[in-house]
Amino acid sequence: MDLLLPQAQAYAERYSSAEDGLLQHVHQQTLQHAHAHMLSGHLQGRLLSMLSKLMSPRRILEIGTFTGYSALCLAEGLTADGQLHTIELREEDAAVAQQNFNLADTKEKIILHTGNALQIIPALRETWDLVFIDADKTGYIDYYKMVLPMLRSGGLIVADNVFFHGEVLEIAPKGKNAKAIQAFNEYVQHDDTVDKLLLTVRDGLMLIFKK
Repeated sequence: MDLLLPQAQAYAERYSSAEDGLLQHVHQQTLQHAHAHMLSGHLQGRLLSMLSKLMSPRRILEIGTFTGYSALCLAEGLTADGQLHTIELREEDAAVAQQNFNLADTKEKIILHTGNALQIIPALRETWDLVFIDADKTGYIDYYKMVLPMLRSGGLIVADNVFFHGEVLEIAPKGKNAKAIQAFNEYVQHDDTVDKLLLTVRDGLMLIFKK
């Protein structure tokens, strides 16, 4: 389901800051991937970059690296001593992402972990300023429960795909991923410790601000 008119998407991209050369390379490279639809892309990437620049985070956590596009965008706002930890389950995608990170000016700030995020995150022992959740949809609530206590007051969680291709708009979502995203959206809605804003960008982004 197209949630935004292609003309509106193209217009928004035209009047937003352009992708730099590395992001253009990652974008084109990822279009050849069997799951190219998972790419954050130009407009969402600029939003992630701007959120990061506004926050000037010292510690960023990304759950779901894919080919590294979103991590490169998020890293643009890191402080001079900042670090971004990103976790990818699939070794093949992690290898591609690392190659892309090696080309970046921020390569020394990006730390890639390969494996199960629920096992890796507790071992990092960090307090997070900004968290981006973009991994397996059935794990969203577990990721949220794990990272929220590690997020500083005033910190931000950004969750991707909260429309799940428009399937959550159906009266009764059927697929396991759509059901999982609907459950996540409901869970966050009833969490009084955070403010939340669901944005109609790409496949839906949920901004979650810890009070």
